[in-house]
Amino acid sequence: MKIFTASFRYFLLIASSFILFFPIVYAFLVSFMTGPEVLSRSLIPSQLFIENYERVFRTVPLMQYITNSFVVSTAVMIGQLIVCSMAAFVFAFIPFKGRNVIFILFVSTLMIPWEAAMIPNFLTVQSFGWLNSYLSLTVPFFALAFGTFLLRQHFKTIPHELYEAAQVEGLNRFQFFYKVVIPYSKTSLVTLGIYGFLTTWNMYLWPLLVTTNDSKRTVQIGLKQLQTVEVATEWGVVMAGVVIVIIPTLLLLFIGQKQLQKGLTEGAIK
Repeated sequence: MKIFTASFRYFLLIASSFILFFPIVYAFLVSFMTGPEVLSRSLIPSQLFIENYERVFRTVPLMQYITNSFVVSTAVMIGQLIVCSMAAFVFAFIPFKGRNVIFILFVSTLMIPWEAAMIPNFLTVQSFGWLNSYLSLTVPFFALAFGTFLLRQHFKTIPHELYEAAQVEGLNRFQFFYKVVIPYSKTSLVTLGIYGFLTTWNMYLWPLLVTTNDSKRTVQIGLKQLQTVEVATEWGVVMAGVVIVIIPTLLLLFIGQKQLQKGLTEGAIK
């Protein structure tokens, strides 16, 4: 009975994995198909049509978009790690009047839809003269309520006696922050870094709003341009662009999957 139960569980896991991963596999197969093959709803290409990948780079400046996305995603990731970790340290270790109320207000911003704040953010960025620059694509996302909450919950697991002992040893708050708290919270920091990078990489609406030329636009806009330029019979070219764009995110997700799961669990449980 136990063998049957275990086998059934593995069957369900394999079936679920296949269902979830099938769209990516199918996109990869379509990227090697010609237009007529795609319209005939073939699952497997008759031959590897490599020209689709060549046409992607001829149709849109995809390498420029990929470079921009790497720069923007990396900058946002680093900015979120710095800002969120310092804010979480304040909420976890530095007592001041109204700290809990301010933290609740800070976290409550998670309930505000991004679309509701998009126009005020755009007007602010425009008044600073940041349109068509990396500043408009990165700075508005440095302060992340989710990241601050995640790190604060993990910082709260550090014994307060350790903080008092560090003060006795002569460490100031910033020394305690980067010598004790940061090394202790590597898992949560890696989790926040992966989350911030992937979220920024997949962003479409904000980059479309604050950029008007190819020098600063990101990959998601490039994919939309590719879909617009190519006619309906050239879905192989569009899927080739999709495959190129998702490869970095899949690699990052596979490499940091365990850290991501562990960090979310540790940050949610005090």
